[in-house]
This record gives sequence, C-alpha cells and structure tokens, in this order.
Amino acid sequence: MVLKASEQCPGTHHLIGEVLIEAGLGDGIVNVVTNAPPQAAEVVEALIEHQAVRRINFTGSTQVGRIIAEKAARHLKPVLLELGGKAPFVVLEDADLDAAVEAAAFGAFFNQGQICMSTERLIVVDAVADAFVEKLARKAQTLRAGDPRGEGNALGTLINRESGEKLNALLDDAQQHGARLACGGKAEGVIMQPTVVDGVTKAMRLYGEESFGPVVALMRVKDEEEALRVANDSEYGLSAAVFSRDTARAMQFAQRIESGICHINAPTVHDEPQMPFGGVKSSGYGRFGGKAGIEEFTDLRWMTMQLGPRHYPI
Repeated sequence: MVLKASEQCPGTHHLIGEVLIEAGLGDGIVNVVTNAPPQAAEVVEALIEHQAVRRINFTGSTQVGRIIAEKAARHLKPVLLELGGKAPFVVLEDADLDAAVEAAAFGAFFNQGQICMSTERLIVVDAVADAFVEKLARKAQTLRAGDPRGEGNALGTLINRESGEKLNALLDDAQQHGARLACGGKAEGVIMQPTVVDGVTKAMRLYGEESFGPVVALMRVKDEEEALRVANDSEYGLSAAVFSRDTARAMQFAQRIESGICHINAPTVHDEPQMPFGGVKSSGYGRFGGKAGIEEFTDLRWMTMQLGPRHYPI
C-alpha cells in the first residue's frame, strides 16, 4: 500500500505509517510518500499510472476527486472516492431541542468544522426555529477557539490562513444578502470562533458551497416537506441527520434524504470501522469500512472443477 500524504499535514500521515509498521505490518507493506505542493499533480499521476497500483482510494475535495477519477479511468483502474459534503441536519417541530443542540454543536464545530461529514446546514422548522437558534448560540459561545495547547480552548485552529479568508468571504456574502450572525464572526488569521449564520437562503454562497470551517448555515422552513426539499437541494450527499421524537416519522424522512449516511437523533459526524462509509452525488462513490471495504479492494472470482464426464452439444 502507498499512502500519499496530504501536503497540508504530512506529519500526521507519517505518524499513521509509523503506527501501522509498529503494529506488525513490516517494512514495505505500508509506504508513505510525501511531496511539496507544486509536485502533487506529478506524484498523483505517477502513482495512478504505475502498473503495481491496482486500486485507488481518494479522500479529499470534489474538485480533485474528479481529476483523479478521470486519470484512473484512462487506465481502467477502480477508484473509491470520498469527497466533499454539505451535510443537512434537520430539526422537526417535535424534536428534543436540547439533544439537537448538543449534536449540532458537535457536528458543526468539532475539529473546527474541518471534516467531510461536518454539519453544514441546519434545516429547522419555523415552529421551533427561534428557540433552537437561541439555545445553539448560547452553546456555541461556550466553545472557545484558540491555541489547542492553551487552557480553556475547546477548539483549535484552521488549517491555514487561506481557509479563514474563504470563510470570511462566505460570511460577507451571506450578510450582504440579508443573513444575520446569531453568534461568532470572522476569522482572524487561523482562529475563528464558532459561528451560526441565521436566515440563509439560496441567494447566498453559504447555501451551497462547502465551508469546511466552524461556520454553520441555518435555514428556516415551514414544514417537513420543505425541510426535505431543502435537505436534498445540494450537489453533495455524504452524511445527514434528522431529529424527531417520533422515530418512525424520522426513519421515513431519512429514507427520502439523498445521502450515503443518515443518523436519526444523532450528529452527522459519526463513523464506525465495521460500517460502509461513503456518499452519493458529488460526495463520491464506493464504500470503505468492514465488508464493504474488502469488496472494494478485492476481486470476486468464479472457479469451477469438472469431476466427471460432461456432455457438450457439439
């Protein structure tokens, strides 16, 4: 196996390689390759083209995923793509709001929102929207972002300054089109406090673009059907969540959401090693985890053995 480390966190991926070797896989089984950012395209192409590479797995942006899929297709090599997300978190009028707030805060702000399955869109029925926003803003204000080594900082930093600049541009656009900040605000360098943007509409970039930061967009809807329409109004389809005290109702709703993963009365950020993980639409295709992962990285073969005389028609 060859693990091409991210140019933005090569040290982390190097540690993964070390752990696997220490676990007993031995030299040469896991190989970690690092490169400078300008070399990324060249290294990726060389890895895909090499005859020893039989399967490809990519976790990253949808933009880069499309490039990798195109290159792999030229060599007829199977690809598993786990790409971007814009996870919807639906709060119906009969939801346990306190439980929903705890899950939403975790899903939106854990790891500073820099997870493919982070909660990006809060879709809340009007009847409980005001109460939900108030509770979530109060919770978010208790989560201080800063140097993770500093005492009292529940959250850390953004991956780089460019990420903060993108997030600030999304906030400016949303506010210019009528959204309001329920809490939080702009990034200062690589530090950004948890931010809830209320009143997000389709006219705003934040409605459809993956923010990949501690910013969550809140959309108010009149009823369950509008909530479903908004939840599915996205090019992405990785993870989702639905909150309702009526679990049968929530299950029926979840079955109509276009996503590879959906959690009922639980956060969008959730993974288990034995479960099939992956998305639909622009969030990619294929599944890893458990038996699904084995199927993705092996070939199913058919073998026969003739044990006696056989009649042939010719």
